[in-house]
Amino acid sequence: MNLTHARVWRGTMPVQYLYTAGVAGERFFQTLRSRGVLAVTRCAECQVTYLPPRLYCERCFADLSQAWAEVAPGGRVHTYTVVCEDQDGHPLDPPQVVAFVRIDGTDGGLIGRLLRVRLQDVRVEMPVDAVLAPPRRRRGRMDDIVGFAPRRALPRRRTP
Repeated sequence: MNLTHARVWRGTMPVQYLYTAGVAGERFFQTLRSRGVLAVTRCAECQVTYLPPRLYCERCFADLSQAWAEVAPGGRVHTYTVVCEDQDGHPLDPPQVVAFVRIDGTDGGLIGRLLRVRLQDVRVEMPVDAVLAPPRRRRGRMDDIVGFAPRRALPRRRTP
């Protein structure tokens, strides 16, 4: 290639775009916003529950547009990492824990910060529940899930 023919564009180039989550993604986000649960799709043939939801099965290509279900936003830590610096390289005090959480009842998961947990208490397979923004603040976006907190055991009932 002859670099003497290279051209330079000086100034700005106007660019407009609109990102959409698609049909399945939009239903996922609106269900999260309005009901505080996760919309998933299930393939009866392959026994796969998709999170994020899909409109077709990635294994057998079955139509999943009518195969919707809902699951609670809780699961188990599959893997995690400790973040010690912010995006500008400044130290975080305290460090944050970010985990991939396999959501119960699905074959998928979500990534989010772990909340209300000490670093030394984090472990793989730790049960967690999503901490959602209050209903009036939800906008149908991923940040409607503030993070994940350890699942608390139900208090024991006292017997008379």
